[in-house]
Amino acid sequence: MASKEPPVSGLGRCPICGKKTDTTVRPFCSARCRDVDLAHWLGGGYAISGGPAEADEDGEDVAAQHAGSDGRRTDDEDLS
Repeated sequence: MASKEPPVSGLGRCPICGKKTDTTVRPFCSARCRDVDLAHWLGGGYAISGGPAEADEDGEDVAAQHAGSDGRRTDDEDLS
């Protein structure tokens, strides 16, 4: 007789509840946990911090390159 338990992978634990992952809904253990995770994303529950200002490959602040002395963009700058 076949087991009614979902297939379990050895790849880790569900990030929502901590149970073993199911290969059909990996990295989650169930469709419910997958939907809970989606709801967190759609509801703004997960966010990526702004962190420090972006720097270009030379390490210069990108925002400062496009700003005038008062911090506002000047009209004569090339926007490309």
